[in-house]
Parts: sequence; C-alpha cells; structure tokens
Amino acid sequence: MKKHILFDNDGVLVDTEQWYFKANQEILKKELNLTLELEVYLKIMARGGTAWEIAFKQGIPTHIVDACRFKRDELYQHYLQTEEIAIPDVKDILNDLSKDYSMGIVTTSRRVDFHLIHANRGIVDFMDFTLCVEEYTHAKPHPEPYLKGLEKLQAKKEETFVVEDSQRGLSAAYDAGIDCVIVHNSFTATHDFSKAQYFIQSLHELKTLF
Repeated sequence: MKKHILFDNDGVLVDTEQWYFKANQEILKKELNLTLELEVYLKIMARGGTAWEIAFKQGIPTHIVDACRFKRDELYQHYLQTEEIAIPDVKDILNDLSKDYSMGIVTTSRRVDFHLIHANRGIVDFMDFTLCVEEYTHAKPHPEPYLKGLEKLQAKKEETFVVEDSQRGLSAAYDAGIDCVIVHNSFTATHDFSKAQYFIQSLHELKTLF
C-alpha cells in the first residue's frame, strides 16, 4: 500500500521548464552567439547535463560561461515573476492527496528560484519537506535526491512513489528503487520513459491510481 509521495517540482507542480530553456537559449545567443536548439537541450536535460556544454565545446573559458550563467539566472527569475507558471487545480489536488499521503518535493531547482516559484502559491503548505539542489551532493539522474527524500519521510521504498515528467527524474527514481509515475508534459514528451511503472495525463489521476 502506498503511503508517501515524492514530487518533482518543475513541470509537475509548476509549468517552469519552458522558461528555463528560454532563458538559457536567449543568453547563449545574446552573449555568445550560440544557438541552443530545443531537441539538443532535451537530450542534454535527459541525462542531467547543462546547456553550457555547447559553450565549452566551442572553447569558451569558464569565467565567461559563469558570467553568462549569472545573466541566465537573472532572466529566468524575471520569467518566474512575470509569466504564467501555474498548473490548473494543483492546490485542490494536493489538498485531496494530503488526506491519504505524506508528501515532499525533491527538485533540482536552486533554493532561491524555488522560493520565487512558490511565493504565495500555497503548494508547499501540503508538503512535509522540500529538497533543493544545494541540499544533496549528486543531482538527478543520480538516485541520491530521492533516497534523501525517503529519509526525510522516514518511508519505505515499497510504500512510496515518485511523480516525475522527465527522463532524468525517472532515472533517479528507478535507480533509487522507487516506483515512478510519469505525468504527461508536452515539453518533455520526447524523453524515454520506458522504465516508468505508471503513466498519467494529469495529476487528477493520482487519487485513483493506487
């Protein structure tokens, strides 16, 4: 019987992934005259890499890339505060799920971005904890983030499931030995989800899945 849920954040609870891609794409073009194609970015994302790989391949030094990262972060935060990133009915769904499950968020987002995303959104009110990228050593697709999530919940693997939308996140859950539910996201639709145990079109289906 399932008692616990570990949620990914971006693309699952909030619609932010397209804006992170756009911020990377725009800064690479503006500052370095490099074109980041969506197909390339999705392949990099699937294995847990970064968009800056295309800069390093061109021999651009680290200090220039770091300066561009800072500008990317500023632009991304601008999008977080000005664009619509809500996924419909998330709060109602979480309120319903909270009656039967303990829950946490395990994300590769930076804590500063996470705070911007969730300011006055009410989503974290239903969570026992949140884990951001600064709070573990190895990011997804490494299993550490989800193993740490289990520790936070004091949960057994067989009593827990992960909700993800990316191949990187699925790999992390799979290698951690936790069942994974993939929720449809058109942004990551080309990823390989063959290792997932369950597939849903929206979070509405979680209540009746187990």
